[in-house]
Amino acid sequence: MKDIKEKGNQTLVTEFIFLGFSNHPKLQGLFFMIFLLVYLVTLLGNLLILTAIRINPALHTPMYYFLINLSFLDICYTSTTVPIMLVNFFREKKTITYEGCLSQLFFLVTFAGSECVLLAAMAYDRFIAICHPLRYPVLMSKKVCSYLAAGSWLCGLVNSMTHTGLTATVTLCGPNQISHFLCDIPLILKLSCSDTSVNEFTLYVASATIGLSPCLFTAVSYMLIISAILKIQSTQGRHKAFSTCASHLTVVVIFYGTANFNYDRPSSGYSLDMDILVSVLFCIVTPMLNPIIYSLRNKEVTVALKKLCELYILPGLIQISGV
Repeated sequence: MKDIKEKGNQTLVTEFIFLGFSNHPKLQGLFFMIFLLVYLVTLLGNLLILTAIRINPALHTPMYYFLINLSFLDICYTSTTVPIMLVNFFREKKTITYEGCLSQLFFLVTFAGSECVLLAAMAYDRFIAICHPLRYPVLMSKKVCSYLAAGSWLCGLVNSMTHTGLTATVTLCGPNQISHFLCDIPLILKLSCSDTSVNEFTLYVASATIGLSPCLFTAVSYMLIISAILKIQSTQGRHKAFSTCASHLTVVVIFYGTANFNYDRPSSGYSLDMDILVSVLFCIVTPMLNPIIYSLRNKEVTVALKKLCELYILPGLIQISGV
């Protein structure tokens, strides 16, 4: 077989076979249409958010600067897994090369880790805005925002380089079947015939630093934010303060909730279909929901999107239809 080759007395894996969705061969066409629609909505929604913020000077604030980074991350994150999954729906043998698997793993971990830290940075921004409004221009200057965004990307990149490098040193002797539709670190380690203790220890450390720490920081920030909001005397003031962080809080709950359920739940007692469903929610559905949430729960974004449609999109469509 071309996906396995001999090296000495070992059988080394050079290609992986995805088993995700293999339990439903008759539904491949339906799955393709559903995930293609979700992917297009994700791309369109996040691109609209990016464009609306860029062309609207009123949205050139720290909160929306972080939102630009979040939308770009979501586009990259979902594009890491969905295109190859869509192609595999029409292939009898749903494969990915060893190098392609490591590349997918690298980008997947980079974008997921960056988003974890970025959401914590966005929580810090909301904390300063509500709890220390007079010091906000100084504490959240353009320079500070740039450092926070760059730090988020750097954390994700360093974390991913570490995991990918360690995964590349693992010896894989077969079988070459991955019970999923994507390449992830725990899935690769299950196929190893060498010692993976260092890899597993690094996973635990990364889970605490890149996963748990930003989550706890965000939770503490919102406890302080809610406490400050409750001290506001007027009902209108409380509503206005809470509305500025409602979108981010909703995104945080969905992202960390699906992430924890995806990675921290017990491995036993779950079928392949359940594993696939959980990963679909985390890797595919969540990036689609983020722009929808910010559009529905944020009036400034809604107004900017309406202006974008009125000034650019609708005239362009009318011009195309009239040609």
